[in-house]
Amino acid sequence: MYSREAEQMIKEVNKTFPVLLVTGPRQVGKTTLLLNLKPQNMEYITLDDEVLRTQAQEDPKLFLEEHPAPLLIDEVQYAPRLFSYIKINVDKEQKNGMYWLTGSQQFHLMNNVSESLAGRVGIINLNSFTYSEIKRVKNKKLFDPMTLNKVPKISVNKIFEIIFKGGMPRLYMEQELSTNLYFQGYIDTYISRDVKLLTNVGNESSFRKFIVSVASKTGEQLNYTTLANDAGVSVPTAINWLSILTTSGLVYLLEPFMSSSLKRLTHIPKIIFMDTGLACYLAGFSSAKELQMSSSSGHFLESFIISEIVKSYNAKGIRPNISYYRDKEKNEIDLLFYKNNTLYPFEIKKTALPTKEMIKNFKKIKSHDKKIGQGGIICFYDNLTKLDETNYIIPISSVINNH
Repeated sequence: MYSREAEQMIKEVNKTFPVLLVTGPRQVGKTTLLLNLKPQNMEYITLDDEVLRTQAQEDPKLFLEEHPAPLLIDEVQYAPRLFSYIKINVDKEQKNGMYWLTGSQQFHLMNNVSESLAGRVGIINLNSFTYSEIKRVKNKKLFDPMTLNKVPKISVNKIFEIIFKGGMPRLYMEQELSTNLYFQGYIDTYISRDVKLLTNVGNESSFRKFIVSVASKTGEQLNYTTLANDAGVSVPTAINWLSILTTSGLVYLLEPFMSSSLKRLTHIPKIIFMDTGLACYLAGFSSAKELQMSSSSGHFLESFIISEIVKSYNAKGIRPNISYYRDKEKNEIDLLFYKNNTLYPFEIKKTALPTKEMIKNFKKIKSHDKKIGQGGIICFYDNLTKLDETNYIIPISSVINNH
């Protein structure tokens, strides 16, 4: 059994809110996690069952009377009318831990939740396994730019093996399962079920080309024209389709740093595919070594580091305040952490020999109103060590395996 970083947060939400909602992409372990944590007296129902789904859709009041709280409802997005009746029951009973809900479609879920359950629900966004969950690390700490810790080095080969495989739980629960077969089935299910729930895609073949193009460009700046051309669709269609990937949790957009005192900054976000294994499959890589030796390896490494940070913060119910810097002269800083009115700059490099030249762009953010804190180069160096007075050489393990 793999423990999850979100477990403690789920227990806290259960004590303080009448409703718990765990959302996130399909097959990241939402149901398994809640089934392992739920109280013995809590009934479990999945709306994947067509009979139960029809009952919940057509007579939500009767459905909740026949299945009283405490109740765990899986795939609740199939019966959005339930939310208003859950609200009535919650307001009547005034108890915490009444309903646990899971759902794969964030967009529809959030609309219904904000309308019906505001102030009554604690929301946790679950993603595929982090590195520390795969390695069963106990007491992992969130990556905090203010407190960098020394952690044993992880080799470059091991990192790229994890990047290539990704973090989908089933691939670790069933070690003999072919990653290709798994991801092929995943994409088929995602398009045939989840995407059709969110929008009328129309041309499934074009959507497949589109998602392949997005995966191939993880770690790069978003360019709707390029994505549209790759899929043979219009730019408005590409904009709509990318919103599907972000709202269903497969893609995270790393926003650019904005400052009124710094002119000529980009307004374009970066594409971060949240499960690098799925991105590798879609991009056509056949092995970890092929990825590692490719020209895209740096972008996939960057996506991996950023997705690891986002996943761990999501598990704690926190939205990380991160961005990246790029100006019109193409000067770039891979990752900016903002905390306590201070900016912490980081470069992410596929190197074991970092140099001060790699942080030359840090000076670009000094001409504005926020303090600049310690930063550094996240890379394959052996040990956490000083690069200069305020910056560090940071092994990747200190970011993804911090404990």
